[in-house]
Amino acid sequence: MNSVMNVGLFTSVFVTLFVIMDPPGTVPLFISLTAGQSRAVRKKAAWQAVLVAFGVIVVFAAFGQQILKHLGITLPALQCAGGLLLLLIALQLLTDTAEDPVQTKNVNIAFVPLGTPLLAGPGAIVATMVFVQRANGSLPDVVAISAGIVAIHLVMWLTLRFSGVIMRILGENGVLLITRIAGLLLSAIAVQLVAGAVRDFIKAG
Repeated sequence: MNSVMNVGLFTSVFVTLFVIMDPPGTVPLFISLTAGQSRAVRKKAAWQAVLVAFGVIVVFAAFGQQILKHLGITLPALQCAGGLLLLLIALQLLTDTAEDPVQTKNVNIAFVPLGTPLLAGPGAIVATMVFVQRANGSLPDVVAISAGIVAIHLVMWLTLRFSGVIMRILGENGVLLITRIAGLLLSAIAVQLVAGAVRDFIKAG
């Protein structure tokens, strides 16, 4: 299997993006932003938001390295900055201090704020760019990163598509518990990224 796809890298990409994008945590936000709209409109908003997020992530995965090269930013610098950013997001998840995104007037909520920055936010973008930078460019790594990105967006679409059912099953306390666990896992990933960046800085110096 590893000759076709790097399973370990796929797992890392999927888990990292899962805890950052937090599908269960988006359920109450999605419901509040689409309150009063018909079922058909909510279905349309779900796939549009996921499609927008997917497009943003893919663009940065494909062209992020060129952007970094143009700006003269090294991988350890990006990794350290990404780790610090993910740590801030993790602290918000753990302490419930994140602000709810507000609907922008005259703008399709599937694009703003659902597609971005709620789904494809800075944390998901930076994490994807770090994975692409750390990959050696081999086919198994490319397949793993691509499959991980597709898989998390499929999960996100299913979550938004059946948001009403999920909210009834988990309840507010269940969503809160999953959000706290996601914050804990994300904080560990963030610390690992920063530690790896510091080690690379020391080796380079």
